Amino acid sequence: MNIILVSDSLAKSRHVSLSQTQVFLIAFGILIAGFFLAMATYVVTMKFAVDMRNPYLRSLMAALHEEQAKKNEAELKDNMGALAVKVGELQARILRLDAFGDRLAKAANIKREEFRFDEKPGQGGPQAGPGLTRDITVPEFQQMLNELSRVLDDRADKLGVLDSYLMDDRLVRKSIPTTLPIEAGYYSSNYGSRIDPINGRQTFHTGVDLIAPQGTKVMAAAGGIVSAVEFQPEYGNLVDVDHENGLTSRYAHLSKSMVKVGDVVMKGQNIALVGQTGRVTGPHLHFEVREKGVPLNPNKFLSLGNKDVVIGNAYRK
Repeated sequence: MNIILVSDSLAKSRHVSLSQTQVFLIAFGILIAGFFLAMATYVVTMKFAVDMRNPYLRSLMAALHEEQAKKNEAELKDNMGALAVKVGELQARILRLDAFGDRLAKAANIKREEFRFDEKPGQGGPQAGPGLTRDITVPEFQQMLNELSRVLDDRADKLGVLDSYLMDDRLVRKSIPTTLPIEAGYYSSNYGSRIDPINGRQTFHTGVDLIAPQGTKVMAAAGGIVSAVEFQPEYGNLVDVDHENGLTSRYAHLSKSMVKVGDVVMKGQNIALVGQTGRVTGPHLHFEVREKGVPLNPNKFLSLGNKDVVIGNAYRK
């Protein structure tokens, strides 16, 4: 290798020739020098790191620790803020589920003391031994909240299905004539074969006769739509209510009707007053239940929705 040296202090350039061995030795020397320089730097650094009494090093380390602490604190605040929002959402959803469950319990006629949604469930157990407990990390806590959120979604869906079933059942029950149309009185004539009170001949009675004073309120045995308000010679003044499931109920011998055709009535609503119109021997209510025009025994329906006890020709609350 030829090296040409040029300088202002030299009258002319100089040529230096280096062999391959000399070039190798120079490169090796530079490499060794760099290695020793790095080692020296490392030793000096370690010496200063051990000697914490050095004020410059202490201030540098303090600054680094402070910066790291601020960074950790900011990350912790962000995490705690996100977790607090998540916990708030879960608490609100639990309150809604509690109210939902309480409403379902009432709809199912479950005693409140059996399902107290506003009380925390009892829990307990022996304390774990040393080494078996540890603090929950933030990621683990986040995972627990996500799992709890998933469980709440599942429970809300299932309660919604139950509510739909209960609602359907309630609607069906409201459209079945299971309520006594008058509050108190006596059966003067039951459903089925009987001796006609006017002509004394054997006949078939298509309903039940309920003795009550003139002007006693007559209530709808179930919800529905008034399909007839008219006078017939046999029934006198009557009201028919269509329950939209093939069932109709009839209230006859009325002194006065309180509804008109097309009115929507609710179970227990006052629809007429007891009278003695039509073919009768005295004031009473004739009550029928029909399915697609065929008379049925009203007592079978009344026994579904009432605790009334029928004893012979009398009924009581």
